[in-house]
Amino acid sequence: MQELETLEAFDDHLDVVKSLVGVACQGLDLRQRSWRLFEADVRGAFFLGCQLEASALEYLNTKGACVFPAFADLSFSPFRATLYTADELYSGYVPGNHSSYDTTPDARAYRSHVATAEGLGVVDTLAERIHDHAIDDALRQLLSAVDTHRIVAIMGGHSLIRTDATYRTVAELSRQLTREGFYIATGGGPGAMEAANLGGWLARHNDDALDAALGMLATAAAFEPVGEWLDSGFAVRERWPALDDSPTSLGIPTWHYGHEPPNVFAGEIAKYFANSIREEGLLALALAGVVFAPGSAGTIQEIFQDAAQNHYKSFGIASPMVFLDSEYWTTTKPVYPLVQQLAIGHDYADALAIFDTVDEIVGFLKTKRDGVS
Repeated sequence: MQELETLEAFDDHLDVVKSLVGVACQGLDLRQRSWRLFEADVRGAFFLGCQLEASALEYLNTKGACVFPAFADLSFSPFRATLYTADELYSGYVPGNHSSYDTTPDARAYRSHVATAEGLGVVDTLAERIHDHAIDDALRQLLSAVDTHRIVAIMGGHSLIRTDATYRTVAELSRQLTREGFYIATGGGPGAMEAANLGGWLARHNDDALDAALGMLATAAAFEPVGEWLDSGFAVRERWPALDDSPTSLGIPTWHYGHEPPNVFAGEIAKYFANSIREEGLLALALAGVVFAPGSAGTIQEIFQDAAQNHYKSFGIASPMVFLDSEYWTTTKPVYPLVQQLAIGHDYADALAIFDTVDEIVGFLKTKRDGVS
């Protein structure tokens, strides 16, 4: 089914084809387009959260269209057609005025989600499910342009501070992978996730930009309080802006963990309400591999979730699993030996690796991508 997600696309379609059969119109304000609807064949057409005049709504209902009405009084748009950006999620935030964060779409959606979880209202939960489906759809469109076979996911602890040596290593790794043609995906939050998105953001800038950026970010090493953390992040983006419209990296955060604000360095943000959908999707799309930086329970959960997908070839292939910091993953949190044991006799045994340097990881993932034995 063809999707029309802008008024320009709607007009262009009807200029050529006087029919909306087999078409889904999503989140459009069609109140000034009633005449176009009256002239079109609308049998079996879908209108998802569109704004319509009463006469147009009556016409659609009598002519065989399927209309999903817009929800009223929500802090988010369930039928959105695109992924988020940091600028949208933090719209209304004024650097230096930290209380302004509470007015942002991100903060308001989190408060709405908390109220929904406590009240379990059928309409509110339905709106969240529709929203997450819309994000799924927008994410698929991005992935069709990016190619999942060059996506590397980087996982790691949300509490990793910006002044930690591992934060720098993850940023350097992401920067190098991006320069080698990979596309970085993360959980979109602070810590190791932010470091990875930062590396993707700076990949088109000179090497010395990272050192300077880390110095600026060090003024707010942890993500709490969120205002200082945001101020330094936006300052880095202002000094080293995106150089073109090409995708830089992807963040997939969730309002389920609302205490973890989305970082500002992910060029594209697929934010979900349901964490289970978010985690499953993040691991599934990274066909070029997953890198696990040091982390705690959440990262370890992701390791075994990824291992299960590889073990049973849930997506047809066994994608690389790379562990950063051999001491951490063999002694501090000895997960790697267990995954090795699980992999014996399975294809993903050859896709496992553990390294301590950026060059080793990049070399391994390039070898797997290029099919070099």
